Amino acid sequence: MMYGFHWDLSSPLAFAWSILPIILIGLTVTLEATALGFAFSLIIGLGLALLRRARARWIAWPTALVIEFIRDTPLLVQLFFLYYVLPQYGVLLPAFLTGALALGVQYSAYMSEVYRAGLDAVPRGQIEAAAALNLSRARAYRSIIIPQAIPRIIPAMGNYLVSMIKDTPILSIVTVMEMLGLARIIGDRTFRYLIPLTLVGALFLILSMSAAAAVRRLERALPKTGIPLR
Repeated sequence: MMYGFHWDLSSPLAFAWSILPIILIGLTVTLEATALGFAFSLIIGLGLALLRRARARWIAWPTALVIEFIRDTPLLVQLFFLYYVLPQYGVLLPAFLTGALALGVQYSAYMSEVYRAGLDAVPRGQIEAAAALNLSRARAYRSIIIPQAIPRIIPAMGNYLVSMIKDTPILSIVTVMEMLGLARIIGDRTFRYLIPLTLVGALFLILSMSAAAAVRRLERALPKTGIPLR
C-alpha cells in the first residue's frame, strides 16, 4: 500500500489498474519538475547568451568558461552539489526545487548555445538599422533581435524539452518521487517490476511525443519574420 491505495495482485490487469493512480501522482511531479526546470533554463540560458555576446571580454570570456563548465559536468554531480553542499553554507532548498533548479542550470548551458545560434542568424542589417535609429542595445535586443531569433530556435528548444522530460528520473536520487521512482518502489515491495516499468515507459513515450508535436505546431504557428514583442 502507498498513498492510501491498495494493490490488487490477483491479475496483471488488476495490478496495473490498482497502481495507475500512484504512477499518475509521479506523472504530476514529472510534469511540474519539467515545467519549472525548462523555465529556469530559458531564463538563465538567455542571460548567459547575452553575457557571452557582451563587447567587454572580461564579461564574455568568464561567461564562456561557466557555460563550458556546466556543459561538461554531469547533471548528477550538479544535483548532488546543490542538494548536499549548499546547505553547508546556509542555502536550504526543498528537494523538488533543488531538482528543478539542477535541471534548469544543466540545460541553461545548452540553451545558451541555442540562443546564441539564433541571435547570430539574425541578419546583420537588422542590428545596423537599430543602431541607425539610435536604439539602445537593450531596446534593440528586446524589440528587434530576440523576436526574430525565437522562431529560428524553436525546434532546438523542443529537442531539449524532450531530453529534460527523460532526465527527470534522476531527481529520485534526492527523494523527489517522480514516475520512475514510484515504479521502482512498487516493484521493490511487490517483486513485480514489469507492469509498473512498462506503464512508466508508455507514459514517458506519450509525454515525449506530445511535447514534440506541440513544438512542431508552435513552429508552424509563429511568423517566420519574428514575433511581436514590446
